[in-house]
Amino acid sequence: MNATWLILLSVGLCFDTLAVSVSIGINDQKVYFWQAFKIAAVFAFFQGLMPFLGWMGGFALQQVIKQFDHWIALCLLSFVGLRMIIQAFSKNEEKKISVKNIRLIIALAIATSIDAFAVGITLGFTHVNIWIAAPVIGFFTGLTAMIGMLIGKKTARVFGKHIEIVGGLILIALGVKIILEHTGRF
Repeated sequence: MNATWLILLSVGLCFDTLAVSVSIGINDQKVYFWQAFKIAAVFAFFQGLMPFLGWMGGFALQQVIKQFDHWIALCLLSFVGLRMIIQAFSKNEEKKISVKNIRLIIALAIATSIDAFAVGITLGFTHVNIWIAAPVIGFFTGLTAMIGMLIGKKTARVFGKHIEIVGGLILIALGVKIILEHTGRF
């Protein structure tokens, strides 16, 4: 996986975080820089940790399922992407998110990084250097969380659902790319 695809993967994974961060900014418009930085660090930590944990499992299974690993990658990425798109169209009412509730922030960080665990499994199949990929994913997530809270503070709720759709489409496109590379068509 080259740098461009790693950046696209990182961006695709952080759209859930962006949507949550926008919500945090909208719901608590008095969030200060250091509060936002701490929240972003929590999101970045879990988003970087989960692909590493998934990679460990995926790398261990790689020899067993080498014949069809690219199909598993497509299925996992498509599942995560489709789930993001479906959630974007759901009618769930958002609850107020407080920057002072650290348990809620950690729960949101874990929830938004579960997708990264599934993606980490696929990284194990594609022999990605996880020591580079996990920090890059975490960095983009932290940056995205900061930007999201700023956007939330400055704009209306309109962006959250549309952003999740774009993130889902990026993950599906990465799954298709893996299939095309494996079949020699890319």
